[in-house]
Amino acid sequence: MTESSEEPILDAEASDGEDEAPLRLEFELQHDLDKRLDRYLVDRAPTLSRTQIQRLIEENAVTVNGRVAKASTRLRKGDHVIALLPPPPSEHIPADDIPLDVLFEDDDLIVVNKQAGLIVHPARSHKRGTLVNALAWRFQHVTGGSLSTVGKEFARPGVVHRLDKWTTGVMVAAKGDTAHWRLAKQFEKRTTGKRYLAVVHGRPEPDTDRIDLPLGKHATIREMYAVRWDETGKPSQTIFRVRERYEGFALVELELLTGRTHQIRVHMSHLGWPLAGDDLYDGKHLAARDLGLPGDPDRLVIERQALHASLLSFEHPITPRPMTFTAPLPADLRELVQALRARGFQAVDAPGSTLDLAALGIPR
Repeated sequence: MTESSEEPILDAEASDGEDEAPLRLEFELQHDLDKRLDRYLVDRAPTLSRTQIQRLIEENAVTVNGRVAKASTRLRKGDHVIALLPPPPSEHIPADDIPLDVLFEDDDLIVVNKQAGLIVHPARSHKRGTLVNALAWRFQHVTGGSLSTVGKEFARPGVVHRLDKWTTGVMVAAKGDTAHWRLAKQFEKRTTGKRYLAVVHGRPEPDTDRIDLPLGKHATIREMYAVRWDETGKPSQTIFRVRERYEGFALVELELLTGRTHQIRVHMSHLGWPLAGDDLYDGKHLAARDLGLPGDPDRLVIERQALHASLLSFEHPITPRPMTFTAPLPADLRELVQALRARGFQAVDAPGSTLDLAALGIPR
């Protein structure tokens, strides 16, 4: 049977607080459903992931016919479902005075070189201190303007694409709705150009190859992703090109053909070449003693994934004209590369490489 089209009887409980009361969703099924409770609620509450829904069920926040249910409960005609869901993020974006490295800005978009440790947009556990909060400050106090309203209901206005919290490099955000939709279409159709640099453990071989492995959420660890060959795996392709080889490490240029969460990190780790510093995916933090550097031997040179979005190209959404932006490597990655080179290295420059290492701050 097809899923019923009933709407919630009650959308939300009354609240005098700010973004605190849970949403109370209540359904009475008009048809038998060949669907588990957790999958049904993902469809009814699309702002939450299946993992988040399953956690709410485990915490007894969902009942079927007045009784606590399991995620695997099969729903039938006449079943009465009540779910208390966490409230959606506020549409109000507070402004935070966070310095930004702006590469380009006009009336339609802004391009920044994102620093490490900066989350892109507010989430339930991080409502302040994000890139979106920093952009709100810039527009209110420096340049004027605003972010697009697309995604505002999910506290991510103007966000066309994302980088992980600890990944640095080029990002674009839209200042108007038309610009947002047109930029998003380019990312969807994969007509943008995206090149990254990463330092990885091991010796990637051959010098260049295309990784074609489906990715999805890790089966048991909430914050991780993994290669998945079941129905949850989504097509994911990455091209890697070795630029330099060191003792036990390599500098690789990566081209994204798709844009899955943690794609580069999972693909490289799965093949046995995890990113330096990426302890979530088997990489290791590197201290001065590991690299033969003077001074405090315990000083960490790299304690995040050694990944930098070096280049982003797209067509300006309004004019239109081709645009390409590059961002130099941050200090920690420059120091890491220079320390590895000092112990001896081999330049490779695999076919198809385009990044100018000198222009990115690591001249040979």
